[in-house]
Amino acid sequence: MQLFDELKTLGHKHIKADKEAQNKVPTGLWISCPKCHQSFYHKDLGPYRDCPSCQYGFRISARERLAWLVDDFHEMDADLQTQDPLDFPGYQAKLAKAQTATQLNDSVLTGIAQIGQAKFALGIMDPKFIMGSLGTIAGEKITRLFETATQKKLAVVLFTASGGARMQEGIFSLMQMAKVSQAVKHHANAGLFYLTVLTDPTTGGVTASFAMQGDIIVAEPHALVGFAGRRVIEQTIHQRVPEDLQAAETVLKEGFVDAIVPRAQQKATIAFLLATNQKRRVAHG
Repeated sequence: MQLFDELKTLGHKHIKADKEAQNKVPTGLWISCPKCHQSFYHKDLGPYRDCPSCQYGFRISARERLAWLVDDFHEMDADLQTQDPLDFPGYQAKLAKAQTATQLNDSVLTGIAQIGQAKFALGIMDPKFIMGSLGTIAGEKITRLFETATQKKLAVVLFTASGGARMQEGIFSLMQMAKVSQAVKHHANAGLFYLTVLTDPTTGGVTASFAMQGDIIVAEPHALVGFAGRRVIEQTIHQRVPEDLQAAETVLKEGFVDAIVPRAQQKATIAFLLATNQKRRVAHG
């Protein structure tokens, strides 16, 4: 016995899909956090674009970060042009697209910044530029940043975000690890301060070199920090690894990171560390 006449049910009689009205509803109003999986209204991201539940920092461009991070900034080396040393298929088009999207010449923004009275050299890697990959111009810009900081006796603050070496540049990309590390060493020999801030994701050759060479290393909440990807690790050791193996919180627990600092606290934290280091330098002549 059929209890309901299909054509007279509420769904069919009163609720009819209006295709045109549906198309007018904007998308992206609700966002799901990839870490805690909570859904929230898009305006709740706020100026820092972090999850209101777990403080995970969504991936943002270098210029978006710069807008709330410092009081003043003068860009360096914006005229350097990325080359295609291997004549890699499609690379020029990929570069042009990334440059248009980020308004950067390569995957890092560098310059001299100021917070309050503290002046320092600042680098911000951009995950929206070919996943923040390390190419020859990115390596050159970071190297020049450290060299300028050493010459002017400035501290360096570097925000890292990278998928690792840029495969389109092959060995030329890998060479940047050693080149930047050498500049970091000269900066350290001069008794100058270096702070790294690990953002999501910081992986590959960047993690294996200058990202982990800071005097103090902090990370954003729930940032992915590691060398090889999870799948590569499991294929290599032939066993499952914990879900949180490469989470910033695990890296902190294991002693590779000094602190987890949410975006809302980063400007004040950087100012404090720069001031503390300046007092140390004065005290030690």
